[in-house]
Amino acid sequence: QVHVVESGGRLVQAGGSLRLSCAASGRIASIYAMGWFRQAPGKKREFVAAISRNGGSMEYADSVKGRFTISRDNVVTVYLQMNEVKPEDTAVYFCAAGGVLLSTRDFEYDYWGQGTQVTVSS
Repeated sequence: QVHVVESGGRLVQAGGSLRLSCAASGRIASIYAMGWFRQAPGKKREFVAAISRNGGSMEYADSVKGRFTISRDNVVTVYLQMNEVKPEDTAVYFCAAGGVLLSTRDFEYDYWGQGTQVTVSS
């Protein structure tokens, strides 16, 4: 079993910055890739960013490329640095972990956090 918890979501003005944190615990051997997904009201969950187990490989959605940065301190600790945020970034952000090496697809992840709300005001 793997438990995933996100934190750091808050209200922020457009153009501002914030950092989301994700901590995994439990069966560490089952954790390879970790990623961030988000779901805005009335929309499907979408990929944001992902990182490999050793932090050496990263993927970003086109919508956040150049503004967001995913990083990984260790196997179980991941961050999402969000800069130059826009109102369209408003969503519940979910952290995910899984045995896949690196993936942009939600169904390839096995463990999910509860979500943290990010609201960007204009």
